[in-house]
Amino acid sequence: MYDAFKETMRKIDTEEDKKIVETFLEGQNLTLEKDVEYTIALFQQDEIIATGSLSGRILKCIAVDPQHQGMGISSKIITELVNEAFLRGKIHLFIYTCPKNKVLFTDVGFHEIAEVPNKVCLLENKANGIKNYVSKLERYDKEVKQVGAIVMNCNPFTLGHQYLIEKAAAESDILHIFVVSEDRSSFPTKIRYQLIQEGTKHLDNVIVHQGQDYIISSATFPSYFLKENKDVVKIQTLLDLEIFKKHIAPALKINKRFIGEEPYCPVTKIYNETMGEILPSAGIEVEEVQRIQSEGEYISASKVRRLIAAGELAKIKELVPQSTYEFLMSKEAEGIIEKIKESSSRH
Repeated sequence: MYDAFKETMRKIDTEEDKKIVETFLEGQNLTLEKDVEYTIALFQQDEIIATGSLSGRILKCIAVDPQHQGMGISSKIITELVNEAFLRGKIHLFIYTCPKNKVLFTDVGFHEIAEVPNKVCLLENKANGIKNYVSKLERYDKEVKQVGAIVMNCNPFTLGHQYLIEKAAAESDILHIFVVSEDRSSFPTKIRYQLIQEGTKHLDNVIVHQGQDYIISSATFPSYFLKENKDVVKIQTLLDLEIFKKHIAPALKINKRFIGEEPYCPVTKIYNETMGEILPSAGIEVEEVQRIQSEGEYISASKVRRLIAAGELAKIKELVPQSTYEFLMSKEAEGIIEKIKESSSRH
């Protein structure tokens, strides 16, 4: 029998407790994901009956023992995690969960953004979060026939990115560029955004936007920055594209999405393939643009970072626009360059 007077909530900060949580989650076909920063668990007479974790602004790995469901325990876990997030200065929060559990979160003030049936649902704690973002986009809606879009990380902005944009711009009346806003790349969001603006200012029909939380973010697509299995990447891709076709494309009347050929990154390859399967049914054409090469090798941001790591900055000049190269030669870039030399991350 459930006895609220004998329950204790505690932070999980020892390896022993972590193993208890991992075993508990495994029993419910869940895992304690590697990127969690804070985990709590509710115990009753030394037996774990619920747990939940926080990763940045994402509430995740939330589970309640089946015998204790329907007793308000999930609300206690969520409240504790929300309070901790607020203490950390994280106000806009997201929950990534399976659709059958979404009522647990709507009951405590979260609001649905999008859902992939029987797979995943994304919710946020702002009633008008996605609506406010879309309303800002609608200011750029113009009565034209061909409206294109590209989502880019550009870490950093290369001649390959510039070629893709120029080709897409030539085929569009208006071209919207959405910059991945998540700060998990070697080059910070602000710098990537500036480099794209500088490298496209000769194109008068290009508008550059911040993707914010709704296009390839840790909320919509956690695995974009991680090496996850293909099934996980596929599901998260479906969610990200559901948000795009449900909210973003209609706001700007986007009818074509341009993507660059992806010979290297398996995550981006799955994303591109899924895009080709999903978006046409929503009236959005998908065009893959072949990458350009330099000295028999595809121009890529990863190659630029490898050259930076090797200290071969002179070779980069042939791979990036002048504006990117000038930034890399500036004092502002010194800290970024040092971090790349020290890092082994693929981003």
